[in-house]
Amino acid sequence: MKKHLAIAVIVFAAGIAGAAAQTYPSRPVRVIVPFAPGGPTDVFARLMSQKLSEQTGKQFYVENVGGAGGNTGHGRAAQAAPDGYTILVTGGSHLNNPFLYNHVPYDPIKDFDTVTLAVDSAVVLTVHPSVPAQSVKELVALIRANSGKYSYASPGTGTPPQLVGALFRLSLDLDLVHVPFSGGGPAIGSTVAGHTPVSFGAMAPAVPLVKDGKLRALAVTSKARTAVLPEVPTMAEAGYPDVEGSSWTAVVVPAGTPKEIIASLHRMIAAIVALPDIKERLGALGYEPIGSTPDQCLEFFKTEMAKWSKVIRASGIKAE
Repeated sequence: MKKHLAIAVIVFAAGIAGAAAQTYPSRPVRVIVPFAPGGPTDVFARLMSQKLSEQTGKQFYVENVGGAGGNTGHGRAAQAAPDGYTILVTGGSHLNNPFLYNHVPYDPIKDFDTVTLAVDSAVVLTVHPSVPAQSVKELVALIRANSGKYSYASPGTGTPPQLVGALFRLSLDLDLVHVPFSGGGPAIGSTVAGHTPVSFGAMAPAVPLVKDGKLRALAVTSKARTAVLPEVPTMAEAGYPDVEGSSWTAVVVPAGTPKEIIASLHRMIAAIVALPDIKERLGALGYEPIGSTPDQCLEFFKTEMAKWSKVIRASGIKAE
């Protein structure tokens, strides 16, 4: 009798979940961005939310919950009801913060279910035009010949560009000082001004400055060349295949969200990033559309955590 009752409860619960997915969304959906407005993650979240609102007829609205390097917003999302009406749009800090801070209010794997790795963007290595290096190999030689002279700017401690810079420094045993800033714009501005002669940064703020000749791009750290800077080689092409990494944006939901709702969100977001007008707008920001499955996104998360936790520990990077 108990066995039959348990089966009935499971079937009933599955029926409710299926019905919920069919009518999803039936009310506004909160889209948490754990950073201030205006950054690449926020820009993507707003593009995505606008399209989701148009497609479903229900409002997907962005709520910026900044603070503590993204920890405040991640913690808020982790505590939300797993019903599909709170989703989190995030990036590398989601996985890196547990290794950077002594305490974070969430577990990136246990507290969330993955929806999709939505978009990906290369990190670009640039130098001030006064730096007498026309290639990565020339830059490496220059840094080695001038111990203690060179520094690199990044959007902040623990950001993907900073970690790629740390990987570059560690793997080649370079005397290269990291100078963190409060975002991609201020970081690249420091290199344009010549204060920090080298930059590992996001594509969006760097591309127009490279095209104007205010910065010289030596390499991108993605696996393939980028459409916005097609003439710039990859790090592998430049002779350093181990220095590879990217800035990415993913969508996750609180753990326990119905699988049918996750599948529905994935289908919609994957279709959105493939739309011609969205691809064009993302391309201008240096983003490549991905739209991976939830399982592929989870595997990507695990691989990224294994890789960058080693770099963080080896570099002794701490955000507190």
